[in-house]
Amino acid sequence: MRVFLCFEQKEVNQMSIFIGGAWPYANGSLHLGRVASLLPGDILARYFRLKGEDVLYVSGSDCHGTPISIQANQEGVSPKVIADRYHKEFVDCFEKLGFSYDLYTRTDDSFHHEVVQQLFLQLSNNGYIYKKAVEQTYCLKCDQFLPDRYVEGVCPHCGQNARGDQCDFCSSLLDPVELIDKKCKLCKSSPTTRFSDHYFLALSKFQGELERYLDQASGWRENALHLTRRYLNEGLHDRAATRDLPWGVEVPIEGFEGKKIYVWIEAVSGYLSASMKWADANRCSWEHFWSEHTIAYYVHGKDNIPFHTLILPAILLGSGNLHLPDRIISGEYLTLEGKKFSTSRNWAVWVPYLLENYNPDSIRYFLTTNSPENRDTDFSWREFIYSHNSELLGAFGNFVNRNLMFIVKSFEGAVPEAQMNQVIRLKIIELYELVGNRIESGKMKDALETIFTFIRSSNKYFDERRPWVDYKENPQECKETLFTCVQIIANLSVLLSPFLPFSCQRIRSFLNISQSSWGYMEILPLQKIQSLQVLFERIDISKIQAEVNKLSSESGQ
Repeated sequence: MRVFLCFEQKEVNQMSIFIGGAWPYANGSLHLGRVASLLPGDILARYFRLKGEDVLYVSGSDCHGTPISIQANQEGVSPKVIADRYHKEFVDCFEKLGFSYDLYTRTDDSFHHEVVQQLFLQLSNNGYIYKKAVEQTYCLKCDQFLPDRYVEGVCPHCGQNARGDQCDFCSSLLDPVELIDKKCKLCKSSPTTRFSDHYFLALSKFQGELERYLDQASGWRENALHLTRRYLNEGLHDRAATRDLPWGVEVPIEGFEGKKIYVWIEAVSGYLSASMKWADANRCSWEHFWSEHTIAYYVHGKDNIPFHTLILPAILLGSGNLHLPDRIISGEYLTLEGKKFSTSRNWAVWVPYLLENYNPDSIRYFLTTNSPENRDTDFSWREFIYSHNSELLGAFGNFVNRNLMFIVKSFEGAVPEAQMNQVIRLKIIELYELVGNRIESGKMKDALETIFTFIRSSNKYFDERRPWVDYKENPQECKETLFTCVQIIANLSVLLSPFLPFSCQRIRSFLNISQSSWGYMEILPLQKIQSLQVLFERIDISKIQAEVNKLSSESGQ
């Protein structure tokens, strides 16, 4: 094998930042709800890089999940065809949205397979994986054992409809055998059960360690704390680590040919395999990002909480001396026009369509200001378009363009010679600290709102100073106003860069700023403004009804 897992900790002095973004299933296009849960990861990565920290930000496409096999069966093609199609689309979408992954890979990559197989063997050698015969659902009509998501029925805990692996309504982790009124998702017949030999992860052995881990948790979202505590209070149960599947990572043990490592173990191991693959490609160390000298952020939706707060830590504890998650940034759900996203009913806003028709920074702005950090939030076309017009265009874009255009027209594009307003200078310095603390705490919405409160106050400053009047009556006052506003704009291009990277890069090009770091900066007098263009275009509000009609028509509602 090319990959070898070594868990010896090396001497490291510098603290590093690891950011793991959840891995979307490559079985269909990305919808806006998925992006809403992932965007905080990119904000964190961009912010910490501006601070000069050593950052590794990884994710990838989950190419082995049962949803992919289901989609492949429906289309009559191999799972790889489906995975290839949507992985390519995901890469394109994330690039256009400005996601700055150091590596975005995929779980059907051979490097990932090797790492997962070694982790499996390591867990087995350490006594955390054992074999036993287990009763599994079997469809006589399809003549096959059924993966968990091929089984649907009624949750035994809350009575709601559920899949065989997890109930979305009450968040219970399930085994398909537990479901009431079970049906095969492929043929709708009632499956029977048969025994099959499988390996199990001894999750119950980690009960005490995971309780202590939770007690020391810091920087977790409330939903993660609450749900993890609930699972631990109920008592952890051993979970099947292998399955009878045609598509996935082969079990590396003789006699288990044809069986695959269960996706819930394999997918979360992708954070480690992606780190190692990145290090291999860059000829550097991955251990630095998995040591005690790391702050590790994990960014995902609330449906993924137990896999990141219980399953992943158990794998890391059981396989070697690897760093556990520090910060759990787990979002609630984003709804659409007051209803839950539904890919089956086409009640969704698809990211490829959104990127074809709207500014990526408009998407990032709305998803941050309406981030489902502590409760479910809603995407409506009305709010999306009005937020663009009133905040991005009306507040931010207007402030930038009217100041810089004034300088272009009245001062031949050269920043006037003057002194910075010291009160505003101190406010900007304070703003870096406030915004930085909120980003590091996972409070992206508060961080962005703090900046836009300052933008609104800056617009008020410009209006009250009336430089267009002072230009003739008191030229020096005019210069001081514009000089101060240029410094505001330059610093906004840094403060907003984690949130609105495309617009901020354009501002830096206007001001000829080649590099930036997190902290107060000042543009020199006589600096030339170049290639000035408007930052944002107004969106015609007639598009609101047009988009709502399109959504209703395509979903049949």
